[in-house]
Amino acid sequence: MDNNRRKFLKMAGATALAGIGAPAVVKLTSTSAHASSAAHGAPAVAAHAEGGSDGIRLGLLIDMRKLYGKPELIEKAVNACNSHHNIPKIESKKSEIKWIWPMPFPNAFPEHSHYHYPKQAQDNKFPVLCNHCDNPPCVRVCPTQATFVEKETGIVAMDYHRCIGCRFCMVGCPYGARSFNWFDPREHIEKYNPEFPTRMRGVVEKCTFCDERLARGLEPACVEAVKESGAFVFGDLNDPNSEIRQILDKEPTIQRKPALGTKPSVFYIV
Repeated sequence: MDNNRRKFLKMAGATALAGIGAPAVVKLTSTSAHASSAAHGAPAVAAHAEGGSDGIRLGLLIDMRKLYGKPELIEKAVNACNSHHNIPKIESKKSEIKWIWPMPFPNAFPEHSHYHYPKQAQDNKFPVLCNHCDNPPCVRVCPTQATFVEKETGIVAMDYHRCIGCRFCMVGCPYGARSFNWFDPREHIEKYNPEFPTRMRGVVEKCTFCDERLARGLEPACVEAVKESGAFVFGDLNDPNSEIRQILDKEPTIQRKPALGTKPSVFYIV
C-alpha cells in the first residue's frame, strides 16, 4: 500500500468515526454528509488547532507556480467541484452559488501589497474557497449550529437541515466563501450526480473539503481533477510526514487575510 493511499484511508477512518460522509447517509438523505455528526451533538467550535482526537487537521496547499498561464487547470478544478456537488449554474452574480472560483490577486489578498507586485500575479487569477479556519467566525455567529467545526478533522461543516437561512454566517465569513440559495437549485443543475444530495431554497452552502469523498479514501474533487499538475496538495497539517507539511516546512506561503486571526487552512505559494 503506497503512502498516499494509507494517508487517505487514515482520513477516511477519521471522517467515518465522526459520522460524516458515509455513502449510505449521502444517498439516503437530502442533508449534508455532516448532518449525522451535527445531530449527535457535534460542538459548534472545537479547539482543534493541535488536532482532533486522532491528531488529524486537514488543509490545502495551492501552488500557483504550477497554475500560472494555465487557466484551464483552475477551470478544470472548478468544474469537477461543481459537477460532483450538484452546484447549480446561475448566471446572476448576485445569486450564483460558488464553492471554489477564480479571483484576481488584489481581491483575494487585500492585505498584501499590490504596489509593483509580480506580473505573473497580475496576469493570473487565484482559486479561492472556504478556508476551513481554525477560528471560524461563521461558526460563532450561527444561531442553530448549522455550521460547525468537525473536531476529528477540523473541517468547517454544514448541516442544511439546521440552516434557517438567516445568513449570519455569510456576514461573519470574511472570505465571501458562502452562497445563499435564493432559488430552488435543482432547476439549475445541468447534470445531476445521484451520489451527492441536492440542497434546497433558503439555505447556505459552501465547500466542505469533499468530506463524503474522504470517507471513501478519496481526495477532494478539485485536487483529483488537477492531480497530474501537482498544483493542489491536500493532507494532514499535523502530520510532519505528510506531503503538505513537507512542502509547508520548506516553502514560503501566504494566506488570505491572516491578520483577522481566523487561521485559514488553505495556503498559497505565489
